[in-house]
Formats: sequence, C-alpha cells, structure tokens
Amino acid sequence: MSGFIVGVDLASAHFELALADEHFEIRQRKRLNRAQFAQFCRDLPPSVMVMEACSSAHFWGRALQSCGHQVRLLPAQYVAAYVRRNKTDAADAAALIEAIRCYEVRAVPIKSIDQQRLMQLHRLREQYKRTRNARLNLLRSAFRELGS
Repeated sequence: MSGFIVGVDLASAHFELALADEHFEIRQRKRLNRAQFAQFCRDLPPSVMVMEACSSAHFWGRALQSCGHQVRLLPAQYVAAYVRRNKTDAADAAALIEAIRCYEVRAVPIKSIDQQRLMQLHRLREQYKRTRNARLNLLRSAFRELGS
C-alpha cells in the first residue's frame, strides 16, 4: 500500500487530520485551514482518506478523488462508538482511523452534484409542506377560538 490512511475531521474553518500507516498506527497529527488542507491533499501521494459523512463531506470527497485519493465516508453514528475519552476534533480524527478497520462499518457512497441538488429540492419541498401545515393549523385554531 502506498501513501497513508488519513482520518479527516471536517469543520468550517479548521480540519483535524490523523495520518496512520498501513498498520493503522497514527504517526502524525495536523490541524489545517481549508487552503492548507487543499494544498496538503494535492501534495500527498495517493492515500485512503476517511471522513464522516456530513454536510461538506461529499464536496471534499469529490475533490480528493480528483487528486487520486481513495475516499471512504463513514456514517457519523458508527464512528462515535470509536471515540475515546472526550469528544474533540483530534479524537474524532483518530476514531475514523479506528472505525475504518472494522469491516462491518459500511461506507456511504459519494454523491454527485446532481444527486445533492435533487436531495436539496426534496428537503426544501418538505420544509415548505411543514410550514404550510403549521400555518393552516394556526389559522384553524384561531378560528376555533372565535367559535368558527
């Protein structure tokens, strides 16, 4: 195996990385901002990048695949079981390395941009339905209070 196994805890400003060897032993830890992370991934030889399947994971997954990396997105609820002690960004990155060892934790496929757009439309429609129903229920209750 060439490269590393890299556990990446994604955040809005800074990303926490845990770099492990082929024996899943963490050899290095890094804390990088978005620009530094992008440059680091371009410079890194093809590696296995492990992230939690969260809001920006699919974007970064596509970007990392274009750099030649193998990307695995793991469901967050399964990774949480591997966090030791307190939940911190560094602990989450290390937990990703530990979780990738378990073959029972199935990876989430990386969504294309079209798939993400379609999901957003469905979420938006559901939100409109919920707010419409809430307003209608409010009107009904207001009219009932007035005896209508």
